[in-house]
Amino acid sequence: MLLLMCVFKTVKHSQTPALTKPNRIRIFPPFVYALSKLAIGRGNNMKKLALVALIVGLPLQAQENVLTFGIVPQQSAITLAKNWAPILQHLSEETGYKIVFRTAKDIPEFEQRVFKGEYDIAYMNPYHYTVFHQKPGYEAFAKQKDKQIRGIVIIKSDSPIQDLKDLDGETLVFPSPAAFAASVVPRSSLQAMGITFTPQYVSSHDSVYINVAKDFFPAGGGIERTLNNTDPAVRSQLKVLWRTPGYTPHAFATHPALPPDVSAKIAEVMLALNDDSEGQALLGRIKFKGIEPARDSDWDDVRALNITLLDKYLTP
Repeated sequence: MLLLMCVFKTVKHSQTPALTKPNRIRIFPPFVYALSKLAIGRGNNMKKLALVALIVGLPLQAQENVLTFGIVPQQSAITLAKNWAPILQHLSEETGYKIVFRTAKDIPEFEQRVFKGEYDIAYMNPYHYTVFHQKPGYEAFAKQKDKQIRGIVIIKSDSPIQDLKDLDGETLVFPSPAAFAASVVPRSSLQAMGITFTPQYVSSHDSVYINVAKDFFPAGGGIERTLNNTDPAVRSQLKVLWRTPGYTPHAFATHPALPPDVSAKIAEVMLALNDDSEGQALLGRIKFKGIEPARDSDWDDVRALNITLLDKYLTP
């Protein structure tokens, strides 16, 4: 009885509008729906509704107000959670929605999840955004302030390699085929220079740095931010050999089924991180100097590269 009263109280007094987007319905699988129908049937309704609440595992209103925030797995899940969790906690407190951290074991799995619309909000690389804006329709609202993303080719600090041409004929390590600045741009640049190499993919930026630091590969692709965020013991063994041209950075984007007022609130609170020392300290955890508003056309420079690696997601 006490549990049931708590459920009713939560529903009655919440000041945050319940989410009505279609993928929130996934929270209530068919067996829960059937139980809810039973709960409003004849006889002992109060106990039956309490049973539904127990099986669901969370108060109804709390479940309706959960938002998932997917972060591209450039680093290990532990590192990402450590750096992003305080930011998401702040967003939860300021918006009234429970915003939960999500990622994937590797970048290809992240691509699958974004394509399936599993994230309400997602932080994705520039190329990912140009693909998943088309389908399922993610819409960018912000990006890192005053930043262009550049790929880097890293080598060991004591490596005899002096020039990109020294990599000709080598096996080089990259996070994944479609990792934009850390893989797509460096690979295409090397190929344009006539440098032949064999790519090896190791799922994350951190794995690239560890593999090069341990001399498993002579060089690899990454980006400055993740290199700066990686384990200092690894970073101290590496140096940057070469940097790519700059492009519009990663996108913060919302799923098209998220109600416009919810999307607007998320954007408002994220942009407000610029305004005080607390917000700036949170951004410092992910090596951001600030966040600025964004629109879809900001990524036209990436579209101009005519990358087709993920066109499989766009075919009917």
